[in-house]
Amino acid sequence: MQNEHPPLTAYSEEQRQAAMVKYKIIAPYLTDEKTLTVITEETGIAKRTLQYWIRDYKQFGLKGLIRKTRNDAGKIHLEPEIVASIEQLILKYKRNSLTSIHRMTCEQCRKKGWQEPSYYKVYKVSQSLSPSLKKLAHDGKKAYDNQYDLIHRREASYPNEIWQADHTPLDIIVLNEKGKPERPWLTIILDDYSRAIAGYFLTFENPSAIHTSLVLHQAIWRKSNPDWQICGIPEMFYTDHGSDFTSNHMEQVAIDLKFNLVFSAIGVPRGRGKIERFFLTINQLFLEDLPGYLGNQSDASHLTLKELDEKLLNFIIFNYHHRVHGTTKKEPIHAWNNSGFLPNMPESLESLDLLLLNVAKPRKVHSDGIHFQGLRYIDTNLAAYVGETVIIRYDPRGIAEIRVFYQDKYLCTAISPEISDYTVDLKDIVSARNKIRNNLRKQLDSGNTVAEVALSKQKELEEKGNKSNSKKSKLKRYFNE
Repeated sequence: MQNEHPPLTAYSEEQRQAAMVKYKIIAPYLTDEKTLTVITEETGIAKRTLQYWIRDYKQFGLKGLIRKTRNDAGKIHLEPEIVASIEQLILKYKRNSLTSIHRMTCEQCRKKGWQEPSYYKVYKVSQSLSPSLKKLAHDGKKAYDNQYDLIHRREASYPNEIWQADHTPLDIIVLNEKGKPERPWLTIILDDYSRAIAGYFLTFENPSAIHTSLVLHQAIWRKSNPDWQICGIPEMFYTDHGSDFTSNHMEQVAIDLKFNLVFSAIGVPRGRGKIERFFLTINQLFLEDLPGYLGNQSDASHLTLKELDEKLLNFIIFNYHHRVHGTTKKEPIHAWNNSGFLPNMPESLESLDLLLLNVAKPRKVHSDGIHFQGLRYIDTNLAAYVGETVIIRYDPRGIAEIRVFYQDKYLCTAISPEISDYTVDLKDIVSARNKIRNNLRKQLDSGNTVAEVALSKQKELEEKGNKSNSKKSKLKRYFNE
């Protein structure tokens, strides 16, 4: 089966968009809004073809709808001015059927000497328009708010029905990889039903699509810590309109994993009260007692980001998850565990990696392993691929190990023996390398020869090696996994 349907990321953006066009056509059937007969009458697509699409989507997800033999499948072959004209008519005339819109479009095209589009092409233009945009244009802002915000006011009925995600800058100053004080960002995914935390990510960088992907990857897969059992694919993933959440990649991930990606109204984040309450809990019960908290101006000491991450993980698992929530009157971990359900999981960790670990780099396999960021990664499976180009995917929060893919198939997890005993952030390595370069420049400027500098560095390495020889190598997991 895998040979017939490679992972979603193996296809071009055009192929994935074409598959999404097919999905939007069968979506009303999947949600019990329309019958196949109605869809056939509206689109002119044979019922047998629709049945094939539904079967392939249910079995393989979005990648099942990709037609590999044609890269232009699903494209709307219309001039931009004709597409714009169709969109204007759809948004202007609320009560007109698509048949009427098609007729008016053809009349406009005849007057302007343009080629008349088929009904199916008009339908695809209509499907490409956001339903919320149609609602806003047809019924006004109040009706739009009522329809698209109401769903977020209700409570989830069981775990993993609704997950919420959001970012916030934390009210604490910690030391970055250069040892300078900086304010970190926290990204959280919260289960609406239990209020348990499914995943989180601390970083100094502004929120981005890769951060959201990393947190979602952590949230969905099983944790290595047995006390943190929240996992599975949510039915609905509710976010705001940040560009990192509304990216095409996130939409494709949602369709392939079969969960609904839902956004709050722009400027009216009514559904975020629950996750903002968690942020308030973090401030009052966790950050206020730590050095560097913004309310403790007299405190001159600071934690590192790694130290803050370790304390936050401990707080979530052993404190927050076991505190009775003021609204649910239950402990979040017990509310999630005691509901008697089995979480819906992806087919494999490798398939989840391909979807969500976007930090991917091509690398050549050398006789001594894979070289990346000045480190060497080894695994016995690499021996048969010396000279081949592979794709490595990694979590920038800890690069003691990398996942290796060959021709879009998982090959192995390679480990760097130099750092396998430690949790290492990519930024720490880059900062350390820059520091070494700067020291070398200073020594060279002071008149030392290159040989003297090299000899000094060699002695330092030998001393460190003597101290660590008695230490047995043991791989540690990421500190926030």
